[in-house]
Amino acid sequence: MPVERVWEYLQRLAPLTRSYLLAELERLELCGVDMPGSADIVAKLRAEFRVEGPAQSHAPTPKRYFFAPLESLLVDGTPEHANSGRIPRGSLPPIWEWITRDLLPTMARDFNAQMKELIAADKQREAAQAASVFQTKVVKSLQNTLGSDNAAEQIREKLAAYTAAHSVFDDVVKIMHALRARTTLAEFADALPPKISKFDDALVGKAAKLLDEVGKRDADAVPFAIALIGGRLKTPWQLVRLATKSAVSKNASDIAASPYAIAVPMVLDQLDDKRVALRIALKNNHVVRSRELLIEIYDIEYALQVRIDRLAQSEWGVRLRDIMDAVAALVEEEINRFPDEVGHILGSRRLRSHDTFAGRLTYYAWKGRDAVTDGVAQIKRLMA
Repeated sequence: MPVERVWEYLQRLAPLTRSYLLAELERLELCGVDMPGSADIVAKLRAEFRVEGPAQSHAPTPKRYFFAPLESLLVDGTPEHANSGRIPRGSLPPIWEWITRDLLPTMARDFNAQMKELIAADKQREAAQAASVFQTKVVKSLQNTLGSDNAAEQIREKLAAYTAAHSVFDDVVKIMHALRARTTLAEFADALPPKISKFDDALVGKAAKLLDEVGKRDADAVPFAIALIGGRLKTPWQLVRLATKSAVSKNASDIAASPYAIAVPMVLDQLDDKRVALRIALKNNHVVRSRELLIEIYDIEYALQVRIDRLAQSEWGVRLRDIMDAVAALVEEEINRFPDEVGHILGSRRLRSHDTFAGRLTYYAWKGRDAVTDGVAQIKRLMA
């Protein structure tokens, strides 16, 4: 069907319905679902709903005030990762519609009316206080609703009217936990350095102590606190050090049993997000960006292999292999578009800098340091 005819049909739909369609098309793109001919439709919908660019998306609205405590926890990657520390930004619109239309319609209507007056009068402090009151009401309502046996299925059915994403119900639960712990998480964030250029032993130890305190106050808030640390890191994959430093050894099984093992799947999520970004960059012929992403992907793969022993035999190792196989397939498909006699920048071995002689020396140096560190820790445990 020509784009013009599809667009003519879409113009008959309500603006809210078209905005839902845009969110769904973008979600499908992130999940790797190829829909031929959708690019022009997405471009038209983006032009309609985002004509003012970033400034429009940051304009104060009741919804923005309500979700403000989650801002540092939101990610733009694929929403299908079962990661308890991250909340996909794309899940917020359908969840907001569900809250305001199904969960607490009367309270939401009063909240929206109150917020519009406060926003128009530029009373930011009062607006933040009103949002906090409504956040508490939503959290209490969710806690009561989720307590019943058949609530989950009923909520899933309601949410299906706003999105086809299967993970959105889990995002509702995560939002409940994050809003409930918003004060704890805000205090934790204030205790962290604004930027962490190197996640060394001292900072890892400090972060672990702060995480221990968060866990005592609210165990469900710990994954979000770990995600906050990841957001401050200059080199995000260094988040894995939280898991490895708290484990009795570098073996994957021991790391999986450590208090902050969730840091490893979080790093794997980072890797998979970069795979998705690579696929999109290649699709749009952004070769330079593809090269940058591929280097980052290889760096994360190498870091995980160095930091975790017996990784290949673990579930993490299986997932790593699946991601890297998908990356290899993308690269091979791109290279095969060109004749054999024409070299492709993505086929250069230099992108895997760790395969060089200097890289191998670094590998053995890291392994040696880890062995010494583990030995000292073992001696201390025996003498204790």
